[in-house]
Amino acid sequence: MAKLSRHEKRERRHKRIRKKIFGTPERPRLCVYRSLNAFYAQIIDDTKAHTLVSASSIDPEFVQLTGKRGGKSIQDVQKVAEILVKKALEKGIKKVVFDRGGFLYHGKIKAFADKCRELGLEF
Repeated sequence: MAKLSRHEKRERRHKRIRKKIFGTPERPRLCVYRSLNAFYAQIIDDTKAHTLVSASSIDPEFVQLTGKRGGKSIQDVQKVAEILVKKALEKGIKKVVFDRGGFLYHGKIKAFADKCRELGLEF
């Protein structure tokens, strides 16, 4: 059997996690994705398959705030968290289920989650 690549391992972890995590209207799913050039986060109601709130490091709001597009550092990820939490609280979303997307809970993913908790999201 061939050795799995890092991407294939992440996809397997993500599928395994998604079997157990489901977002509801009362407690939607906070999903994150980290590419080589950007960081994306969205809050999803899985019952309607509808994105309620989204933020990324390529959004115009992020670019206006930081002066750059597609930030990759931990500080940039924390800015994305600030934007997302602000939008979520405006819509009345306080409790979420965190979906790390198969990424290890370390580094940028952990920094994002910690910043979201610090700003008022509960998970």
